[in-house]
Amino acid sequence: MSSKDNSENNRMLPWFGIPKLLPYVRPYRKMIVVMVTLGIVSSLIDSVYPLFNRYALDHFVAGETLQGLGLFIVLYVILLVIQVIGNFISTYLGGKVEMSVDRDLRNAAFNHLQTLSFSYFNQNNVGYIHARVMSDSGKIGELIAWYLMDTVWNGSYVICVLIMMLAINLRLALYILALLPFAALMIIFFQRILVVLNRKIREINSTITGDFNEGITGAKQIKTLVVEDTIQKDFEKDTEEYRHTAVRAAHHSALFRSLVTLTSSAALALVLWKGGMITRQGVIMIGTLSVFMTYALGMMEPIQNVISTLSGVIAIQVNIERLTRLLETESDVADTPEVIEKYGDTFHPKKENWEPLHGDVEFRDVSFRYPDGDEMVLEHFDLKVPHGTNVAIVGETGAGKSTLVNLVCRFYEPTMGQVLIDGRDVRERSQLWLHSSIGYVLQTPHLFSGSVRDNLRYGKPDATDEEIWQALRLVSAEDVVGKLDKGLDSDVGEGGSNLSTGEKQLLSFARALLADPRILVLDEATSSIDTVTEKAIQDAIGTVIRGRTSFVIAHRLSTIVNANIILLVSDGKIIERGTHAELMAKKGAYYELYTRQYIEMETDRAY
Repeated sequence: MSSKDNSENNRMLPWFGIPKLLPYVRPYRKMIVVMVTLGIVSSLIDSVYPLFNRYALDHFVAGETLQGLGLFIVLYVILLVIQVIGNFISTYLGGKVEMSVDRDLRNAAFNHLQTLSFSYFNQNNVGYIHARVMSDSGKIGELIAWYLMDTVWNGSYVICVLIMMLAINLRLALYILALLPFAALMIIFFQRILVVLNRKIREINSTITGDFNEGITGAKQIKTLVVEDTIQKDFEKDTEEYRHTAVRAAHHSALFRSLVTLTSSAALALVLWKGGMITRQGVIMIGTLSVFMTYALGMMEPIQNVISTLSGVIAIQVNIERLTRLLETESDVADTPEVIEKYGDTFHPKKENWEPLHGDVEFRDVSFRYPDGDEMVLEHFDLKVPHGTNVAIVGETGAGKSTLVNLVCRFYEPTMGQVLIDGRDVRERSQLWLHSSIGYVLQTPHLFSGSVRDNLRYGKPDATDEEIWQALRLVSAEDVVGKLDKGLDSDVGEGGSNLSTGEKQLLSFARALLADPRILVLDEATSSIDTVTEKAIQDAIGTVIRGRTSFVIAHRLSTIVNANIILLVSDGKIIERGTHAELMAKKGAYYELYTRQYIEMETDRAY
């Protein structure tokens, strides 16, 4: 958590941000009302029990009679049964509300993430997003259920006890009330210290978790760099800081609890002193003194719990703010209400209204600047790509080769100008309509946990095994699956960990082709494949892209010499365009880049 988050958190009032949660709480309002009602009933019964002791002492003991004992026992048992049943129901409902709110928040956050554009994921790392969806939602679910119940029970108990003491004996009640301001100030003081220390403990624990994760996932790099000693010292430094802070928290907690016990004992001593004097005077009976002794001992802990709960609510405000900020984030790329009305949205598509996509692409006076950038990376760019054209985009690493395909796929929208698909602005149709007709193979392949068949069917959910094998043969990947123990049923592992990078890339090709896309994007898709496999897949790509519009981002220029259009990108600008022969004849930047790569390739072959 940043220092800014901490400062904001300290300023927040306990109810700040709660209204933003109402849409997720409203479906369970009936259960919450029952929980609150049962909590009040339970606290009322708890405050009544000492009155039974008072009656027993004054009537049965002092009065030396057993008259009315049966009714006394029956009433006591009835209250006990009511409380047990009430506690069971409220605990059950509390767990149900917590898990339901947690589920709804996670679903809402995850679904909202699916609607956000690439810029959001570029600006926020995975760990940050993961914490919002998983950790923050869990804290909020806990707040709605248990923090509410604790506040209701403890608060109503204190109120009931105060009313009863004042009703039973005003003078003795005022003696106890005189201690409450001191107790409240003491609790508030220590609670503020403990909130800060516990927050710091959570931050350090997060750092330790991150260090531990890096130590495991980066084990190979750590060993090859011979930095085990440095990593160990960093880890020990963090764990020592955790120990030191935790000991400080334990020290203040122990002192706090001791002072609470001292205050309770002082209240008890005051009751015994003043109450004993009043009892000797015959003003009150021994049973009444017993009631005040019980209340004096039992009041401090509920007061402490109320203040502790309010401090916890304040601490959770940052979780509420971060999660609601995610849910309120608007996508840089969004369909208009008119488009949604006709074509549907991400989760409710109206496919019956989707027009067939042919594959003509046009950039019309396009200028573009990334949302988090200051400079234009495209300015007044025009390009017509007829259906079936193969466009290659080349340039040095980091030159900005992905900008064009990001605009074609509508991962971003042009700052000025238009991108047209089949003669219509892409903003006039839904994102899902466009994405369903695009096959995209990334430089870094990613497979989902599950079988080979499940992964390939992401491209076409109803694909038959024959169609799957046909796609595998097109990209020369049938041998990859054939050598696996269970064939298409083989588990690829988390992120495809059971396969090599090249094998994952081949399966990514097959998955994209299975969808039979009208526009095919290959983002340096052959960079993870060895030379022998590359030759086979280049032949397959030549067959697959025929009749489709394709955009190929290439690092190896030898793979795109037959492209219809080659665009050379440098520093985010397109500096040359043309066919391979035209660009070589110019003897410009493309010629120099191709010649350098050719010499390097020949040198590698010589060795």
